[in-house]
Formats: sequence, C-alpha cells, structure tokens
Amino acid sequence: MAQELRFERSTADFGLRLREDQFDLWSDAPSNGRRFCGLWQALSGQKLEGLTPGVLQYGRMRTVKTIGILTSGGDAPGMNAAVRAATMVALSTGIRVLGIRRGYRGLLEEQFVELTSRNVHTIFRDGGTMLHSTRCLEFHQVAVRDKARDILVKHGIDGLIVIGGNGSLAGALALSDPEEGGDLAPAVIGLPASIDNDIGLTGMSIGVDTAVNTIVEACDKIGDTASAHDRTFIVEVMGRDCGYLAMTAGIASGADLVLFPEAGRPPAEIVESAVKTVLGKRDSLGHVGSTLIIKAEGVEIPTEELKARLDERLSEELGAEGNSIETRVTVLGHVVRGGRPSAFDRLLGARLANVAVRAMLAGSTRKMAAWMPPVELPEEVAERSDFDPYCWLVDLPATLVETENLLRGDSPLARWRASALDNLEDVFAI
Repeated sequence: MAQELRFERSTADFGLRLREDQFDLWSDAPSNGRRFCGLWQALSGQKLEGLTPGVLQYGRMRTVKTIGILTSGGDAPGMNAAVRAATMVALSTGIRVLGIRRGYRGLLEEQFVELTSRNVHTIFRDGGTMLHSTRCLEFHQVAVRDKARDILVKHGIDGLIVIGGNGSLAGALALSDPEEGGDLAPAVIGLPASIDNDIGLTGMSIGVDTAVNTIVEACDKIGDTASAHDRTFIVEVMGRDCGYLAMTAGIASGADLVLFPEAGRPPAEIVESAVKTVLGKRDSLGHVGSTLIIKAEGVEIPTEELKARLDERLSEELGAEGNSIETRVTVLGHVVRGGRPSAFDRLLGARLANVAVRAMLAGSTRKMAAWMPPVELPEEVAERSDFDPYCWLVDLPATLVETENLLRGDSPLARWRASALDNLEDVFAI
C-alpha cells in the first residue's frame, strides 16, 4: 500500500503530495526535484534518501534512468565537448546514455549507440560531431513525431539532450509537447550550437568562438598578401540571416568595411560604401594601399557582383588609375565550420552540458541551457543555474520566439548590433 505524506506551509501558497514514485502539483510548487528534497527536509526535519533522479512532468515525478543525446542541423566546433560532458556527468550519477546518430533522422531509423567514458574520452579535441548530423524536414509532421516518441519509449529513453540551432530546438520543443505527446512526451533540454550566434536568449552559442578565430586567422593571412600587392580583398563569411561572424571578425581582424544583413542596405548603397572605403584608404595613405572588406553571405548583393560593380565605379572615379586597383574575392565557406574547437568552445560545450544534464535530473524540461543571456530576463522565463553561475535555464518557447525576432532584425539585440557597427564605420575607415 502506497505511503502518503502531506504537508502545507502557511507562508507559501503551495502543497505537495509525495507517493512512492510521484507527487502532484496543487499550485505554484517548484518543479525542481532537488529543491523539493531540500524543502521537504526543511519542513519535516527528515531527509529523502535513495530517490532516483526524475523529471516532474504532467503532475508526476517521472524517473530518469536513460538519456539520449543527439546533434542536429549544422555542425559546430564544440559539439563533441558537449556530448562528452553530458555523457560523463550522466554516467557519474548512474544514468545510462545512448547517443543518437544523424540527429532526428537517426532517431527515426533507431540509430542508437551506447556512450561510455571510453568512446567519448578524447572527442572534445575534434571538430564536427561524433554523432553526425543531418536535416529531417519530415519531423514537422505530427505522425513522424509520434513515431519518434514510440521509439524513445521502446529504447527506454526518458530524457533527451538536443544540441543544435534554431530548427533543432524547435524539433525538441515539438517532441516534448505534453498536449501532443501526452505521457509519451520525453523531457528535453536544449544546448545552443550555431556558429552564426543566431539563437535567442544566450550570449554565446557553441562553435561561435572557433568560427570567429578561423575567420580572423584567414583574414590575417589574406592581409599579408593584400598589403604586399596593394590589393582590395572582399572576404565572404557565413551568416545567411545573422551577421555576427562578420561583425566580430571584422573588428578583431581590423577590417576596413564590414557588411552584414541586419543593416538592410540596398545594393547601390553597399557598392558606394565599398568605393568610399577604397578611395578613403588611398587618400589617407597617399597611394592605393590594401583594403579588407568582410561581407556576410546574407548581404543582399552577391559577392561577385559587388566586386564587378566596385571595379566599375573605381574606374569611373579614377580613370586609368582605377583600372590598376586589383580586387580579389575569397569565400571562406565551410572552412569556417571546421577545425578543432577553441579552448573557450570546449569549456562552453562542457559547462552547458553539465548544467543541462543536472537540470534534467533535478526535474527540468522544455528548457535551454544558456550562457550569460545578453538581456535581463524575468523569472518566469529564465533562472540562473544552481550548478554554474554563468549559465541560465531559459524557457524553450521563449528562446524560439526571441530567435525569430533576432533573425528578422526585430530584437533589441539585433538592432543594437546593427547600430554599433554603423557607428564604427567611420572608425574603420581611418
């Protein structure tokens, strides 16, 4: 016969009922299992010993014995560090860990691999993701997500750590929807991994630091040959909807002009900015000199077209001398995604993963582990992690809303980024 224990505290508006394997929320009780245990001890003077970690979901404490880890969408340096840390933390608490190969598609195809300390031991050094990644557009369909939930139940997976970008986190949110999945909806915690740094409510995403360093290193090398030949180089970097990489790498590499989609400039204005920059360098140096222009791929004008129109305008302005100014284009492309992760990305992936796993085992779900959110957030949206003072747990639905705002340029952060770079344009040109 199940033992039932009741208590109420007059100074707080909640009550809890603990049974052998579940407790029901009556009002605004904390959803964090660790806090619950501390509260019970404070009120009753008794410790709760031997509790299996669980997730409080749909009014019931759901035991977590096995977690799954998947990486999805574009790869990012530091993903492996996150996989390793999540695995090691879970194993240290007695939780079994299954890796899911090839993201949500691999989940549907039941591509599972047992993760142990041995097979994740050295992966933190490697770029890419040991679990591989692919896109799965059919995951938008309810029937496909129902199949995924059935597969998770079949393999005994109680919680899912999802490492990826906007689409990956949206998939995690839909998969864990209690209205859609009922008792089969798994607990999920997301980790932001996107080299574009285009995920809302986190100051930094896994992979960004390595990508910026890759761009800066390339620009330093390009700068050597540019100065040797007095050439203008247009360096295109990744950033279809978000120009963060171009912005930060532009500052760090001493670029003369940075072009990013958030500015919303029409092609003609972009061309004139480039012309002004090249001529400004010529006037300040007394000769042509070298010019470095960093352009995000999402800027409205294609890079080759920008080069052609820049050459044409320089010829109009300088005549024969304009024809002698050499312009070159370098598209870094997927080089920016690769390479061994920087020390910061290894630490970021590990710290976010630590917070994610421990939060899940303490009862959290439908959250994202975030690094130092760039804006003040209300308590109902985010709370500072008890396990790392630099990390926060933010609501996944709120994260996705802010991400859309960021990509549309409607976010205050996006507007600040754009205005900050606009204010620096004259500084770059000196």
